[in-house]
Amino acid sequence: MADDIVVIGGGVIGLTVANEFLRLGAKVRILERNCCGKESSWAGGGILSPLLPWDYPDPVTELTQFSNRLLPGLAETLRQETGIDPEYRACGMLALPDMNNKEGTKFIGARDWCTRNTFPLKEVYPNEAFPRLTLGKFADKLALWLPSVAQVRSPRLLQALKLSVELSGGSIIEHTKVTGWRMDQGRVESVITDQGEYSGTNYIVAAGAWSREVLDKYASKINIYPVRGQMLLFKVETGLLDTVIFQNGFYLIPRQDGYILAGSTVEDSGFNKNITTDARKQLLESAHNFLPELTEETLVGHWAGLRPGSPENIPVINRHPVFDNLYLNSGHHRYGVTMALGSAHLLSNMIMKNPQPFDVAPYKWHL
Repeated sequence: MADDIVVIGGGVIGLTVANEFLRLGAKVRILERNCCGKESSWAGGGILSPLLPWDYPDPVTELTQFSNRLLPGLAETLRQETGIDPEYRACGMLALPDMNNKEGTKFIGARDWCTRNTFPLKEVYPNEAFPRLTLGKFADKLALWLPSVAQVRSPRLLQALKLSVELSGGSIIEHTKVTGWRMDQGRVESVITDQGEYSGTNYIVAAGAWSREVLDKYASKINIYPVRGQMLLFKVETGLLDTVIFQNGFYLIPRQDGYILAGSTVEDSGFNKNITTDARKQLLESAHNFLPELTEETLVGHWAGLRPGSPENIPVINRHPVFDNLYLNSGHHRYGVTMALGSAHLLSNMIMKNPQPFDVAPYKWHL
C-alpha cells in the first residue's frame, strides 16, 4: 500500500513536515540517508531569529515570524507527548556593535524595522544592563537588547520530533540513500533507493544541503549548496550567562545547565564536514574575549555541520515546475530550526489546497 506522503530527509525540516501531515491524518514515511536529526539541524545553535533580522529580506522575516508564533505551542505539545523537553525559552539577545565597521556601530535600520514588525528593542549600555558580564571594550558601548528572541535546544527538539513521528504512526527508514526516480506522465511513480523502491501520493524532498544530489537531473535550477559551520561547546557553572550575545557574526548561546555554545563559521567547503584547528582557534579566542571563563579547560566539544545555503537565506517551499506530486522544502541556510514549523505549514496548505497566511510566491521553485 502506498503512503500518502514520502519525505526524503530526516532533519528538522523533514521531521517537522512529517509531524504536520501525521496530525492531518496522512500516512507518512521518512527516508533518511544516515540517522534522523544528525546533520545540520543537530549542529545548529537553535536561536529562533535571524541574527540581525533587519538585515534580511521580507520573505525571511515573514516566514521566521510566522514560525515563531507557532513554535511555543509545538514545543509544549512535544514535551507532553514524548516527555522530552525541547527547552524552548525566550532568553533575549544582546547585539553588540561591530567596532570595525562605522555603520555597524549604528545598527542602520534596526529601530524602523523593529517598529514595523512589533519586535521589542531597547538601546542599552551592557555594563549597566548586564553588570555580571565581562564584555571588555563593549561594556560601555551602546548595544541593542532584543528581549523576545528565543531559543530551543536543537538536539532535544529533534529527539522529540522523531519520537512524536513514531508515536503518531509515521514510518522512519534510516540508512537509505535515494539513487533515482521513476517518473511517468508528469508525476513521480516511485523513489528508488539502495534499499528498494517506495511509492506515495506526494513526495517531499527535505534533504538540506543534499537536496540537489537527491533530485539529480530533476533539480531544475535550484540554487542550494553546502555551507560549513563549526561550533564549540563549553561547560561552566550555571548562571554565568543567561542571554544570547551576538557581535559581528559571532554568538554565544547559554543553556540552562551551564553549557554554552560558541559559533559559528560560514565556510564554502563543499561537502567537507571536517573540523579545523583554525576555526577552533578563532572561535575560542572570540569566546574568551567575551567571557574569560571560556577556555581550553572548559571546552568540551567541537563539531561542524553543513547548512543548505541559498541566495539571501530564502528557501524553496513549492511544487516542482514539471512534476505535480514532487515538492521541495529546502534551502533554509542558517535558519532551518527557526523556519521549520512555518515551512511545514505552508507546504501542507499547498498540498491540501488550503489558503496561505501570506504570499508564498518568494519560495517558488523556478524553471
